[in-house]
Amino acid sequence: MRFRNNVIPAAVTVIFFSLALPCLAANKDMIQLQTQVQSLQDQVARLQQSMDMNMGVMKNLVEQSADSVNKMNATVNDLQNKMQGLTSENGGKMDQLSSQVQSLHDSVDELKSRLAKVSKQLDDMQQNGQNIAAGQPGATPAAGSAPGTGAPVPDANAAPAAPPPDVLYNNALRDYNSGKYDLSSQEFAQYLQYYSNTDLAGNAQYYLADIEYRQGNFEAAVKDYDKVLEQYPGGSKAAAAQLKKGYALLELGQREAGVRELNSLIARYPRSIEASQARDRLRRLGVSSTTHRPPSGQ
Repeated sequence: MRFRNNVIPAAVTVIFFSLALPCLAANKDMIQLQTQVQSLQDQVARLQQSMDMNMGVMKNLVEQSADSVNKMNATVNDLQNKMQGLTSENGGKMDQLSSQVQSLHDSVDELKSRLAKVSKQLDDMQQNGQNIAAGQPGATPAAGSAPGTGAPVPDANAAPAAPPPDVLYNNALRDYNSGKYDLSSQEFAQYLQYYSNTDLAGNAQYYLADIEYRQGNFEAAVKDYDKVLEQYPGGSKAAAAQLKKGYALLELGQREAGVRELNSLIARYPRSIEASQARDRLRRLGVSSTTHRPPSGQ
């Protein structure tokens, strides 16, 4: 009886421990799992923190890059504006220099005309002196001449005589430089009417075309510049006329014809100031000239 009483508690104890061991093992696994989960959570938090830091750095770098790009763009725009200003300024200086050179050409041509006139007068005086020295007592005055003088008798019905060529040309040029284009145009046209074969006739024709150009009448200007090139190809205004003809064609929207005219000018007069102006205009148009500047040694 006592044995039975001892066996029963022992059996209950064995059963309890047999049932408690799986529960203890399960709790240990749960603790390990919770530890692993906590570790993963810590790693995720650190990774998130690292990503946030990296994103902040990247965002800062992107903003700095955007600022740098904006500054570069502003700098490029500023440089472009300065380049355009320099190009316009140089173009204006070239135009001014060309006008000064043309004025010098006019002065030289005017002096040449006056020298030719003085030379002719000297030749006439020399011829008259030779006639007086030879003596012609029996000479009779020419018909229509005043008795004893040989001077022509004024005709009351004759048209008024034209002003002397140098006076007419100088008046026209003065009015042109003063901006009195209508009056200057009339005077240059009058000069061509009476003195179309003089050395300054080509200049007069050029200024007629240039007045039309300045007044915006580009079609008429092109035709009159052509007259300079066709009728006075060896004149001092030939290069200037071809340059302004190219400009007028560009103003009319005839880009191809204008570019061709400027390239033709560069080929004909490569060392002239007009050729430099033509190269500058082609550069501003984004067009390369088909001819190259000749070496300085040639």
